[in-house]
Amino acid sequence: MFEKLNSFLQESRQELSHVNWPTRQETVRLTIVVIIISLAIAALLGAFDGLFSYLLKLVILR
Repeated sequence: MFEKLNSFLQESRQELSHVNWPTRQETVRLTIVVIIISLAIAALLGAFDGLFSYLLKLVILR
């Protein structure tokens, strides 16, 4: 059992050395892009929610 675990850990470490890790600058840039897109989608969904709530109140109060 310990032999299999040791083999797994060695193979995992070997695979991780093949990974092309992003630079710090790329990570920061892409994180900012994700945050901006998330905020834009949240604003869009909030606008639709407000619009639909307004329209629903018009229909109900009619």
